[in-house]
Amino acid sequence: MASDDYIVRDILCGQIRSCGHGMKKQDLMSSILSTYAGLWPHLSNMFLARTGFCIKISSKAESLIWRIERLFFLNGEQDLSSFLLVDIGKIKYPTYTCTILEPIFSNRMDLLAFEEAVEVAQVMDEALDANKTDIILRCIKMAESRVSTVLPIQYSTSKSVSTFHNLFTASWVYSKVVTLGISFLEQERRYSDAIDLLKLLQNVFTCDVKRGYWALRLSVDLEHLGYIDESLQVAENGLLDPWVRAGSRMALQRRVLRLGKPPRRWKVPSFSKSVLRKIPEVYVQGRPLNSEMGAKNRFYNEEGTQCGVEELALDYYAAEGWQGVHTESGIWLTIFGLLMWDVIYADVPNVFHTRFQNAPLDLGTDSFYTARASIIASHLQQIHDGMAEEFLIKSWETHNGTSCRGVNWDRHSLDELRAAVTCVRGSCLASFCKLLCEDYRSWSSGMPDLLLWRFCGEYSGEAKLVEVKGPKDRLSEQQRAWLLMLMDCGFAVEVCKVKPL
Repeated sequence: MASDDYIVRDILCGQIRSCGHGMKKQDLMSSILSTYAGLWPHLSNMFLARTGFCIKISSKAESLIWRIERLFFLNGEQDLSSFLLVDIGKIKYPTYTCTILEPIFSNRMDLLAFEEAVEVAQVMDEALDANKTDIILRCIKMAESRVSTVLPIQYSTSKSVSTFHNLFTASWVYSKVVTLGISFLEQERRYSDAIDLLKLLQNVFTCDVKRGYWALRLSVDLEHLGYIDESLQVAENGLLDPWVRAGSRMALQRRVLRLGKPPRRWKVPSFSKSVLRKIPEVYVQGRPLNSEMGAKNRFYNEEGTQCGVEELALDYYAAEGWQGVHTESGIWLTIFGLLMWDVIYADVPNVFHTRFQNAPLDLGTDSFYTARASIIASHLQQIHDGMAEEFLIKSWETHNGTSCRGVNWDRHSLDELRAAVTCVRGSCLASFCKLLCEDYRSWSSGMPDLLLWRFCGEYSGEAKLVEVKGPKDRLSEQQRAWLLMLMDCGFAVEVCKVKPL
């Protein structure tokens, strides 16, 4: 038996060395079978002697288990190991009430259509990673066909408010496949094909937060082909669409101002002053690494230590008495989760289906706000009136370590969070939380890099949000939209531009 074990180990080690450690298990076994075909009967007996009786799960059984997991967890990420992780205490989920009044899938056909769409999306992702053009085009064609023939009927009775049920339809998945396909076609400079798909999506999906992105890309692609008047018209129409939001709305407004100059348009849009508002700027100088501006914008600080532009900016503000963190959206999503914990996990029908959710199913859709409008209004008023720190401490002490979407328990200490909440006025916090309640999906990214605070007394202070840019960096439309929105909410904001010495 010892010699047999040696043979098996020798074969496996030899194949791994020749094929590499990154090879998939199935590919490794295929390589072994092809290399040692003559020895296979002997190898088979050796393996069975060590393992005992083996059962191969049929493809139908495997498919059934996969379907059960998807129906139960309602995503493609969790599996049966979630039960074990909870039982051994590795993961703790929030406490909430599951009130299920209607199923996610109304019938078996809807489920099968959704599964097919998910498989197409997976093939599309793999093809994009491997740059397999023929497969990408086939996925685009299939998704386009499904959108063109079936989906307009499904969406003809769509409500004006986006519900989370749309996320579990084949139509929603295929729209994402087509959107990925549009980006691929644009990279290939096939703008006419991209335009056709964008128009199809806009005609079919009349209630989707991606409409802003589609309108923006359609306007840009039309300009690429020289259709300036049509490009301008698309941008103007997009601004009339209530589903065009956040950075996409800002980008379309700026396009209208750029393309709509006389003689195309003589009237100045009403939003021009708001969009063209100046965002305060400061300049910081630093010595670039090796006297060159690398791709990652590395600099030397005053102590001669290498650092990024954000660390350089933190040093600059520290000299003015500011404390702060480089966090982008991270600390804000944590603050939102802790302040709004009772709202997020309130008793709302149909949004909690299992005890393994870190957020309700409708978070990220318009229905999150509408389903909780009264309790959100009451909670925000208390935050406005100065209860934010109390809510923060209560959530931290009661739920520490519990899995909640957006909350990172390890990255920021309670003292940091308390300092930030204390120095940000209650009115600003309430406005910020309301924004995320209304449209979490659009506003959960793109926030400024730095959150700074400094105390003016024992229980009061001031805060500032700063977007840091390297020598050749520019604000994205989402970042600009955030900065202007934060200014409207009463926050102090500025852009810190790092310049080489």
